[in-house]
Amino acid sequence: MSRVQLALNVSNIDEAVAFYSKLFATEPAKRRDGYANFAIDEPPLKLVLIEGNGQPGTMNHLGVEVMSTDEVPAATSRLSSEGLATATEENVSCCFAVQDKVWVDAPDGEPWEIYTVLADTEMPPGQLRAETVDDALCCASAPESAARCC
Repeated sequence: MSRVQLALNVSNIDEAVAFYSKLFATEPAKRRDGYANFAIDEPPLKLVLIEGNGQPGTMNHLGVEVMSTDEVPAATSRLSSEGLATATEENVSCCFAVQDKVWVDAPDGEPWEIYTVLADTEMPPGQLRAETVDDALCCASAPESAARCC
C-alpha cells in the first residue's frame, strides 16, 4: 500500500495537531518539537505538519510514501523514462526518519517526493533535515525540489 503525503507549514503545532486529530479521528504517528505526522488509513494519507518553516497555512511539499525500498528506484526509472528531471537521495535523514527518495517538480514548481522510511531517527533541535553533500543534487538537470525537504 502507498499513500499520498501532504506536508503543511503551520504557525502553532499544538493547535494544528489538535485540529487534525479531530478531523481525521486519530493521533499523530510521530510527534517532536515543531513537527508531527499522521499515518491515516482512511483516506490513505501521510499528513506532515511543520512549525516555523514557510508561510503558515501553505504547502511545504507533496509526496507518495511507498512501503519498500525497491519502489523508489522503480519510480526514478519510470519518471526519468518519461523525460522528467529527478534527484535521488539515499539513506538521508529528514523529518525524524532515515529515507530513500526521489524528487521531481510539477510544472508549476510543486515539489513531489516518492520515498520510503528505512528507520526512525532523531534530529538536532530545530532541524528537520540533515545536511548532506551529494553531487547529484547539484546537477543542473536536478529539479529545484531536491533542496526543499522540510
